[in-house]
Amino acid sequence: MTGTDARRDAAAQGVRTAAAGAPAVWSRDFGLFFVARAVARLGDTMLPVALAAGLLEHGYGAGAVGLAMASTAAAFAGLVVFGGVVADRFSTRRLMIGADLVRLGTQSVAAGLFFTGHVVLWQICAIGVVNGVAGAVFQPGVASTVPRLAPDIQGANGAIRIAESAAQLAGPAVAGVLVGLASPGGVFAAHAATYALSALCLLLLRLRPLPVAARPATGSALRAFRADLVDGWREFRSRAWLWGVIAVWCLYMIAVWGPTVPLVATEVVRHHGPAAYGLVNSALGAGTVVGGLLALRVRPRRMLRAGAFSLFTFFGFPATVGAGLGVPAMAAGAAVAGAGMSFWGVMWATTVQTQVPADVLNRIHAYDVAGSLAMMPVGQALAGPAAASLGAGHVLLAASAVSLAVAAVLLAIPPVRDLARADAAASAAP
Repeated sequence: MTGTDARRDAAAQGVRTAAAGAPAVWSRDFGLFFVARAVARLGDTMLPVALAAGLLEHGYGAGAVGLAMASTAAAFAGLVVFGGVVADRFSTRRLMIGADLVRLGTQSVAAGLFFTGHVVLWQICAIGVVNGVAGAVFQPGVASTVPRLAPDIQGANGAIRIAESAAQLAGPAVAGVLVGLASPGGVFAAHAATYALSALCLLLLRLRPLPVAARPATGSALRAFRADLVDGWREFRSRAWLWGVIAVWCLYMIAVWGPTVPLVATEVVRHHGPAAYGLVNSALGAGTVVGGLLALRVRPRRMLRAGAFSLFTFFGFPATVGAGLGVPAMAAGAAVAGAGMSFWGVMWATTVQTQVPADVLNRIHAYDVAGSLAMMPVGQALAGPAAASLGAGHVLLAASAVSLAVAAVLLAIPPVRDLARADAAASAAP
């Protein structure tokens, strides 16, 4: 069976199940994966608060916070493509469990450093690099796991997005409380515990085997690895909608998301305290819950077009902080931004998972993630120097303007704007 035939059959099955009623999403195994993603996201949203508060407490500034974040992002973006090839050849579940256990160890070490007060920037960055490598092994398997757990892929993505969003809602607030009551080391210890729970859930997970046609071919390990890498790139390059979005996203990461994350963290913590930053980030999480709920209900025929429209809402997040507005205004801007980003995320993930054959999905997802995030460490690393030269407020206002331009450019690209969802194409076929 060819990849096109497999996609057509899967899409036709989706149409049949949708016609009969809402496809089943929940099961024991999907519930385990749901919990694993939620707790991992909980820890990840606690980390910026711990880094910002901990490094500022030890005399470092915005540049150090950006560099610490960039170390993880750079290692992740640089190696995730290779992680995708590995994920197509080995058990994705075992790879994800191993990655979680590695990060359990690194975050435990980081907790010890902050508890003892022995905080050296290069050590924190080294820990970030190891975490980035582990993330590069973990992430490709996420894309191929979702279709193996639930027939309603958009519903499953929406449910996972809500879980991650709820965790984002709680994580920064919990981190702010832990920083206030204990120290940043307590946040790192809690972060390590989330990886332990995620690994346990994945250990209990049972996945359906991949179809025989989707299994990678055997042969010389090095030659097969190189061939898989090239084949993944060929599949990626053949889809204009895919590389078109990634190309635009590189600009987004440099000029919008990259500087927004560290500068919002340092500006809000410096002027309003860790608790205020926890509130703003929790508002962002609340917005993403709303966006996930909306993505469960709305099923547009042209998913990327609908998602691109939702991205116009993001500008309020950096704009309110850059303009120096109060905490309520910043929280409102973050909530609206979160809703738009969450809806886009579900539309994009579902598009990739339904338009790409199963046998190359891990590699395509890896190219997607690598291209999406390749420029983020550049934006994070430049955030400190740009803020020192132009002022953090001006950098954030510029980021808000570029975010509007990015959404407009996505809508101007015909393969992105006009791509029909896979099940709609199947129902239209004879």
